[in-house]
Amino acid sequence: MDSKYRVIDEHNWKRALHCQIFRNSIEPSYCVTFELDITNFLAKIRAMKYPFTLSLIFTVSKCANDIEEFRYRFLDGQIVLYDIIHTAFTYLDKDTELFKVVNVEIQDSLERYIAVAAQKSANQKEYFAGPLGNDVFQFSPMPWVSYTHISHTNSGKKDNATPLFDWGKYFERGEKWILPFSVQVHHSFVDGVHIGKLADSLQNYLNMF
Repeated sequence: MDSKYRVIDEHNWKRALHCQIFRNSIEPSYCVTFELDITNFLAKIRAMKYPFTLSLIFTVSKCANDIEEFRYRFLDGQIVLYDIIHTAFTYLDKDTELFKVVNVEIQDSLERYIAVAAQKSANQKEYFAGPLGNDVFQFSPMPWVSYTHISHTNSGKKDNATPLFDWGKYFERGEKWILPFSVQVHHSFVDGVHIGKLADSLQNYLNMF
């Protein structure tokens, strides 16, 4: 989607050593699963009749875009920082039970994003419209089961630094609705502290939605 980016000067970048160490790892990506309280969020989107999946994709993208470490990528051997990251998500064809991957630019508002994403999902005929861009967050929700851990296929491309977000089936615990949520990231750019920042940002956003 051709987002703007700037090339990082690795000689004057505080994370250069850490990046190089993890970039040379056999498996440079890792996945963390945690729970989110979606009680308030769920009530609000149900009242507004917004689709849960598209609403959460927008919410996660908004929070992740605010954290610089989630916008770093490898590009042609260099390290770049994108100004903004867009979305790519799986969309299930209920008749065939096959999914297609839909690319949608992030929008200024939830309402606009839902409108654009819903239309594009409905109109896209191909399962795979082309290779994923570098400037996306990937989403692959699995709402049929509540899980405590999830793993992903590995393309073998060690410089693939695109974060991948998943969530399972939400469930009721006491008077709250709980969502298992996962994020896979490249350790060259994202440490545990940054996932912690995302978890806090997401929970605060969901509480105030």
